[in-house]
Amino acid sequence: MNILDLLFPKKCVGCNKLGAYFCPGCISNILQAELVCPGCERPSIGGVTHPVCRRKFGLDGLWSLGVYSGSLRSAIQKIKYRYIKELAEDLVDITLEYWAKSGTFLLDEIKKNYGKDWVVVPVPLHWTRKNSRGFNQSSLFAKVFADRLGLDYSEALKRHKMTSSQVGLDSQKRRQNIKNTFSLTMNHELITNNTILVDDVWTTGSTLKECCYVLKRNGAKKVWSLTLAR
Repeated sequence: MNILDLLFPKKCVGCNKLGAYFCPGCISNILQAELVCPGCERPSIGGVTHPVCRRKFGLDGLWSLGVYSGSLRSAIQKIKYRYIKELAEDLVDITLEYWAKSGTFLLDEIKKNYGKDWVVVPVPLHWTRKNSRGFNQSSLFAKVFADRLGLDYSEALKRHKMTSSQVGLDSQKRRQNIKNTFSLTMNHELITNNTILVDDVWTTGSTLKECCYVLKRNGAKKVWSLTLAR
């Protein structure tokens, strides 16, 4: 056993049982929601954007691990405010295990050409917020995800404008708040590929849609959103 495990034993984020950040019971209790179209947020097979909702610079699909509640909510909050890398790794493994058992449209898309034309891009934090927190939770999740699937990872986006918190804003105010907030970084050479855009939580989708707009305006082909919760 690692000495750190003796000093700081792992506890399940759902029930506080010792041994792991996610016990089997709390993994099985992650509430799965019906996948939805990112355009209208109505049910969609595989999370694919409905034909009538497709836009030139819009998302091609949305996949989320589960509902933002219970052990999944606790895990996301712990990653966001306490930087627990192993917990992020566990969440990626739970996601991929679900994909392996259930199969997903996004996984089928990645498998085409063995994933060679896909790149994983995290939603960025403004540099001041990242410096105060010490890390970007979306980058943490995205890096592990890319590594597990053998995909390219790129911090192709930057948040060049500090915005007020989205918490408590309705969908229209969220869109206004986040508009013209993102731009490309110098590490954008891979964005002509298909992109998996990663964030921790989908609320109204305003942030992810704005990021997608920037990516597609600059040459990205398909852009799927991947979040831990919705």
